[in-house]
Amino acid sequence: MADTKTDGATDYRATLNLPDTPFPMRGDLPKREPGWVKEWHDEGRYQRLRDARHGAPKFILHDGPPYANGQIHMGHAVNKILKDMITKARQLEGYDALYVPGWDCHGLPIENAIEKKYGRNLSRDEMQAKSRAYATEQIAQQMVDFQRLGVLGEWDHPYKTMDFANEAGELRAFKRVIERGFVYRGLKPVYWCFDCGSSLAEFEIEYADKKSQTLDVAFKAHDPAKLAAAFGLPSLAKDAFAVIWTTTAWTIPANQAINLNPELDYALVDTERGLLVLAASLVEMCMNRYALDGTVLATVKGEKLGGLEFEHPLYDVNAGFRRLSPVYLADYATADDGTGLVHSSPAYGLDDFNSCVAHGLSYDDILNPVQGNGSYAPDFPLFGGQNIWKAVPVIIQALRDAGRLMTTEAISHSYPHCWRHKTPVIYRAAAQWFIRMDEGEGVFTKDKAPKTLRQTALEAIEQTTFYPENGKARLHDMIANRPDWCISRQRSWGVPIPFFLHKDSGELHPRTMEILDQAAAIVEQGGIEAWSRVTTEEILGAEDAPHYTKSTDILEVWFDSGSTFWHVLRGTHPNVHHETGPEADLYLEGHDQHRGWFHSSLLIACALEGRAPYRGLLTHGFTVDSQGRKMSKSLGNGIDPQEVNKKLGAEITRLWVAASDYSGDIAGDDKILARVVDAYRRIRNTLRFLLANTSDFDIAKDAVPLDQLLEIDRYALARAAEFQAEILAHYKVYEFHPVVAKLQVYCSEDLGAFYLDVLKDRLYTTAPGSHARRSAQTALWHITQAMLRWMAPFLSFTAEEAWKFCGDGRSIFVQTYSDLGTPDAALLARWTRIREIRDAVNKEIETVRTAGQVGSSLQANVAIAAAADDHALLASLADDLKFVLITSAVTLAAGDALSIQVTASAATKCERCWHWRDDVGHDAAHPGLCGRCTSNLYGAGEQRTLA
Repeated sequence: MADTKTDGATDYRATLNLPDTPFPMRGDLPKREPGWVKEWHDEGRYQRLRDARHGAPKFILHDGPPYANGQIHMGHAVNKILKDMITKARQLEGYDALYVPGWDCHGLPIENAIEKKYGRNLSRDEMQAKSRAYATEQIAQQMVDFQRLGVLGEWDHPYKTMDFANEAGELRAFKRVIERGFVYRGLKPVYWCFDCGSSLAEFEIEYADKKSQTLDVAFKAHDPAKLAAAFGLPSLAKDAFAVIWTTTAWTIPANQAINLNPELDYALVDTERGLLVLAASLVEMCMNRYALDGTVLATVKGEKLGGLEFEHPLYDVNAGFRRLSPVYLADYATADDGTGLVHSSPAYGLDDFNSCVAHGLSYDDILNPVQGNGSYAPDFPLFGGQNIWKAVPVIIQALRDAGRLMTTEAISHSYPHCWRHKTPVIYRAAAQWFIRMDEGEGVFTKDKAPKTLRQTALEAIEQTTFYPENGKARLHDMIANRPDWCISRQRSWGVPIPFFLHKDSGELHPRTMEILDQAAAIVEQGGIEAWSRVTTEEILGAEDAPHYTKSTDILEVWFDSGSTFWHVLRGTHPNVHHETGPEADLYLEGHDQHRGWFHSSLLIACALEGRAPYRGLLTHGFTVDSQGRKMSKSLGNGIDPQEVNKKLGAEITRLWVAASDYSGDIAGDDKILARVVDAYRRIRNTLRFLLANTSDFDIAKDAVPLDQLLEIDRYALARAAEFQAEILAHYKVYEFHPVVAKLQVYCSEDLGAFYLDVLKDRLYTTAPGSHARRSAQTALWHITQAMLRWMAPFLSFTAEEAWKFCGDGRSIFVQTYSDLGTPDAALLARWTRIREIRDAVNKEIETVRTAGQVGSSLQANVAIAAAADDHALLASLADDLKFVLITSAVTLAAGDALSIQVTASAATKCERCWHWRDDVGHDAAHPGLCGRCTSNLYGAGEQRTLA
């Protein structure tokens, strides 16, 4: 090296190998990320990754489709980033990690959006056309936002449930479910939303508090003598009443029976308001509620009361209610609350329906006065045309006037609500199409499944791996206890149920299975709109057409998304599937999807294939603020992904997601993101140091063979190999927050506080091409290569940016994890103890420094006394011990235990390396340099052996 002069003095700083790199200290992410996103898209980076992995084992994460409605929120961002991190981690593992993003496009929310804009009087054709256009706009908007997050996927060919091929594929899947014997038509109470104007599935229900009026209502005994006999009495001296308790006053007008438990004791209680039949254990509670005194005349088991008849409470008020309510025996009547007697309106309760039908009530005789819009039929007695909720006080007054209301009070209780409209729903009997969970006959069964759908689904759950494991019990319980699946909806924007029903018998056309194929072919060419335009005569011919009605029902939207594995992973994206077994390795969604997409996908796959469509299920929590409140616009506590992108960069969102334990709710706010920014800076600064100190290093020309590296460099690589094994074990089971936490510790402690700290002297002061420096650079190069791969799944922008300075010109995701070999356990143990002793030395130096006796650690002379093992360990480092401790001089002595003494050096500080040495000025030509610096600059160079 040549001297440089500054004001007559030598500028030794210019003789140092100071780090230098064009990799900037500041990420400037908000400004630079959009350019990288464009670059990835323009060069077709996702396809390049596919080409690089052609023929490799596949890893398939099937996308649970977000709904094509509205701008993405932070929950969407969390979901897509998690999926992206997993596919990228598997890609680096060597898999052909395929990811086809998708969208759920049919359904009520889009219809609602169209109705708000254009009104409710649109024709079916208009609704479908406007819905398709609207969904297309929403997808384009959401796609831009997802790509902005750094998510790699098949964006040029995503799947949409409204694609013609997918709509047709869904019809073919539906046909196969029919062939397997699972589909039937039945009249059953199903959840019904008045705002939707349609039935709802279990998946579409959420529970919230609702205020209701409880009613205790008296039903007069129609034949007192039979009631007396049942209680073992000769006669009754007063009118007698069966008293029911309900929270749904609106169902009383449609009452058709009373249910009692055959095993419960029932009492006949004498009161001033007549003789009352009540559960024996509830008599005292009821008397208090009614403010009556009562005497129990007799007690019998419920089974003795079966078949007795009581008069409807409005029997004497209007001829329309002059009917009797028989007593049916049913286990679901309990004495937990109320009166122990349950009034039964079979159209509005599943237990009521099953009980009444089991006791011989025909479907045609079931009263169902509540219309789809929430009002009683116009001709219904007393309450015709009234909305059922608004009619409650009218009903209560009618019962009071009739002398049949014992008492009423307001309560707040948990009640099912529509998860879209947040409004109360009811059970309402309707002729619907169902998928059967248990034994029974289906329509047009051709290839009957060997087991029930419930049995098959529960077995499939046992074959599925859950992340976290508690998801297994949750899904199992839902499948074990769910009713049959109502799959028909009375809307326009959805995949049709292409059935033709006989106008008199209600039977399906005998060519139904052929018609399903025909419908699928029509839809594949022109979408669901093409089927809507088809006339009955075009399909059935002139002879049959007058006798049949074309169904206008659609398949519910969960059938859309639940069947996507069938037509997306096998049809529209033929390369994205496993040849055998479940089509996808992983489904990943929020934990609410145990009752949604996970659930419907499982049922459809089990119906079609007898197994689940996935090998693993991963669930994540919701996004909440730092106080644990769910993010919402109304609370104003949300963090918007678009705003974070503009202010901090999507990389910060990605790091936040990776650093969060997604198995629970994911907390985020400005303060939390600020801490994430700090973590990002620390990682970036470490990366910059690595790049800067290898900027003049060419692995092909300058590398030192690994077995010839200095010992501390070999240790650093052994530690990196050990650390990589930990990282990959976490990635294997989709854990990211331990990776982020450990990577930060690795950067700050393994690298920053130890290895890089020790290395600086050798990197900066030895000759540029010396063995000592090239050994260090070889280790740093391997660590940099490995570290970029570790962080690439979550810090994708930064990893790709840095890779341009040390990579092979291709994407980092074309690479696989570095081969760092098997960690040398003995070497790791040796240096672990050295580091422990070094920490103890640093603690003593800090004490002396705080007292003002030394400046930096290089000014310190350290005297160490150590027991035999530690003494031998430290002695083995010879003269390099001082470099490990970053002191200018170390003396070592034997002792009983480790003791450390620190004193200030009396030597002179070298102007170049800043070590305090007695040989500073030994060369008159360079009076400010120590002996090793003159050797490194003008001589043979110092010899390093270990550090």
